[in-house]
Amino acid sequence: MLQPPHSSLQVAAVPAQRVPARDRDQDAPWHTEAVCRRDEAGLFFAPSKEPTAARLSREEAAKRVCARCPVMVECREHALLQPEPYGVWGGLTAAERRVVLARRRRRDMELKKAARATNHIAAAG
Repeated sequence: MLQPPHSSLQVAAVPAQRVPARDRDQDAPWHTEAVCRRDEAGLFFAPSKEPTAARLSREEAAKRVCARCPVMVECREHALLQPEPYGVWGGLTAAERRVVLARRRRRDMELKKAARATNHIAAAG
């Protein structure tokens, strides 16, 4: 029976203590504290022609690493602002990041529409 990639990988289930961004050394880039720097890079990026079951297993293992990372939020924002088209970043897959970005765009459009309506009412009043 074929084993999915990284099936033997043991990921600690104990969450790391999160250090607020304001308490970190502001001169050091956020990624210097990333837990994934110590893990296998292949865990976060898909090999070519990876079977679906293996991909899902690998992504879940990567998300467990992200869950204990003190810079998960910074990593996620980086991936959303770039936007990073591949891999698991900040605990989100590329598909999950596309959903977040679509929701943000929709929310921004709704806020702009509401602001225009408010300005229109104020100008008429």
